[in-house]
Amino acid sequence: MPTVSVARELLHTMLGRVYTQEEFDELCFVIGIELDDVTTEKAIIRKEKHLQENEADEDEEVIYKIEVPANRYDLLCPEGICRQLRIFLRVEKMPTYRLSRLPDSSILKMIVKPETAVIRPFVVCAILRGITFDQARYASFIDLQDRLHQNICRKRTLVAIGTHDLDTLQGPFTYEALPPSEIKFIPLKQAQEFTAKELMEFYKSDLKLKKFLHIIEDSPVFPVIYDSNRTVLSLPPIINGAHSAISLNTKNVLIECTATDLTKAKIVLNTMVAMFSGYCDEKFEVEPVDVVDPVGRVTRYPDLSLRTMDVDLSYIKKSVGVPLQAGEIVDLLSKMQLTSKEIDGDKIQVSIPPTRSDILHPCDVMEDVAVAYGFNNIPKTRPKTSTEGRQQPLNEFSDLLRLELAMAGFSEVLNWVLVSKKENFTLLNRKDDDKIAAIVSNPRSSDFEVLRTSLLPGILKVMEHSKDVPRPVKVFEISDVVLLDPSKDVGAANSRHLAALYCSTTSGFEIIHGLLDRIMNVLNVPVDGYTVGPSNEPELFKGRQAKIFYKGSCVGSFGIIHPQVLKNFDIPDPCSYIEMEIERFL
Repeated sequence: MPTVSVARELLHTMLGRVYTQEEFDELCFVIGIELDDVTTEKAIIRKEKHLQENEADEDEEVIYKIEVPANRYDLLCPEGICRQLRIFLRVEKMPTYRLSRLPDSSILKMIVKPETAVIRPFVVCAILRGITFDQARYASFIDLQDRLHQNICRKRTLVAIGTHDLDTLQGPFTYEALPPSEIKFIPLKQAQEFTAKELMEFYKSDLKLKKFLHIIEDSPVFPVIYDSNRTVLSLPPIINGAHSAISLNTKNVLIECTATDLTKAKIVLNTMVAMFSGYCDEKFEVEPVDVVDPVGRVTRYPDLSLRTMDVDLSYIKKSVGVPLQAGEIVDLLSKMQLTSKEIDGDKIQVSIPPTRSDILHPCDVMEDVAVAYGFNNIPKTRPKTSTEGRQQPLNEFSDLLRLELAMAGFSEVLNWVLVSKKENFTLLNRKDDDKIAAIVSNPRSSDFEVLRTSLLPGILKVMEHSKDVPRPVKVFEISDVVLLDPSKDVGAANSRHLAALYCSTTSGFEIIHGLLDRIMNVLNVPVDGYTVGPSNEPELFKGRQAKIFYKGSCVGSFGIIHPQVLKNFDIPDPCSYIEMEIERFL
């Protein structure tokens, strides 16, 4: 979930009143966001530099860190958060976003060259005329771009945003793709000219920009935007040109978004202009730009038109659980920036503004109704189910077995489902044949790279860290392992296992064997209903192990753990172990 940091005083100014921390926390909750933390600017700097924490000075600016839903791109800046809060509280009306009315001859053009198709084929643009920046607005404008880049833009791979001081440029503009050696300009925050090829090397040592070089560096051509004087606006998705850098004095801003995904580019552009067009001389008015594609088709951006969606009233009432009338639903949706009206008796038609790209399905409209109504105001009822809210049979069965093992003197442990390949195979004397274990394709750590196929690695790690615990130690675990299964739609299946280990100065084989008999007894399996037979599991001592058979199938094994396995886990005392499937007994 993205977190937006906003100065408390700025929030109060934008909201038009002062809130206590508790009041603001409650206000955030009712619209589905969360006040995640309260800190100060100096405390953030101290934390980043790993300096000692001090008590906040009275003059330190208080920062609210607000957690917002990942799909609410309009809430990624203070302007969007405060606008939603003010509309929810009915102190502000929903804005109407509109395009400037200009003759076609006065509309600036962005001409797309055919070569861009091989690297980054789409571009959308808009202009904010007569915008007024101050330090807070300017910082928010830059921060929103960064947050969108990290969120919907997927670190600039799908969309990259460029913002420019339009008064330093001359249209029309061209979006081209050229060999890197042919692109020359002075990049943002630099004083000397570079070729695009030189920039790739220069930014390899830049902590921020080096993360984006891979997007284009292996391409024979790089995307680039020029004005009519061949001044470089940007080298997307890496850096803008210094010539058109915006500042606090900028009055007219050109926003361009180059992309590999046109839909996301339009969402990003709409979000940028909707959030900051409120600072223009003509509030919420945006000047369009005509994008001319390589075959001559002209598309005007941004598209600020409303989308409509018909939603059944009965679906909203049933899903929310409150018998709301059509007028009440229309009123609640207006608090969430959605205008609506009743049609055909049992339907409402919802008009969706360009800021609410998250509204994709009637369930999204229903959720907004529930948020506006207040989740805490919805009556609590017991779900009507065929099982009357009972546990799933396997979970209930597992709990009953846990109770029995606890009464037998064993203590329960709970371990990670993910383990390392080494723990799952090598340390257990097993070989990996690539036919049993599900592998994590991109593990964050070598400790969590495979889904366990046995409960034994986790239990042995518990014993490894229990050297000082008085002997005997008796532990058990009832949980899932994961095994490859081509017959399943996901290629793998969970299997519920029971495992128990006895560790003392002697192996305690008879303790584990006795536990097996006790388990079978509580499962109402007669003495002749199961058998044990020869086993050759590599993790168990040869000649001191056996398989467990039930109704002709092997359901597990037990025995003394192999000394080499104990040595691998640095366990000094002998151990006996049992592991068996339990779903067969349901």
